[in-house]
Amino acid sequence: MTHEQRFHSLNLELPPAPRPVAVYRPVIVVQGLAYVSGHGPVCLDGSLIKGRVGADLNLEEGYAAARQVGLAMLSTLRENFGSFDRVRRVVKLLGMVNSAPDFYDHPKVINGCSELFAAVFGSECGIGARSAVGMGPLPGNIAVEIEAVFELE
Repeated sequence: MTHEQRFHSLNLELPPAPRPVAVYRPVIVVQGLAYVSGHGPVCLDGSLIKGRVGADLNLEEGYAAARQVGLAMLSTLRENFGSFDRVRRVVKLLGMVNSAPDFYDHPKVINGCSELFAAVFGSECGIGARSAVGMGPLPGNIAVEIEAVFELE
């Protein structure tokens, strides 16, 4: 099954691909690697999931926010490459969680994105190296920001 076929079988909806809010590009390709800039949790209506995980949001809501970030990144990949089949594999994710000082389950939050990518790209190609860290406030008080590197076909 191709990545596109797998995506369609999951009945997922993509939010609009986010536009840069500062001086950067959403994705840059260098030597076969697509470096995807940090994305936030963009919803289908273009709104953002906001709040601190462990204070304003619980673990499940943080997980859902990270999954929504993954969908926003998929939207950017499709917009820039036309198809998920251009992706060979996920190489690396850096997940940043806007968290309360006493919240320590950052990896469980970022699993929302990691598990989505494993479902879309398959376990062999969809699971890469990863870091998951807690942060003070993120831009606009978004709940999660994730950046990624993908290897392209």
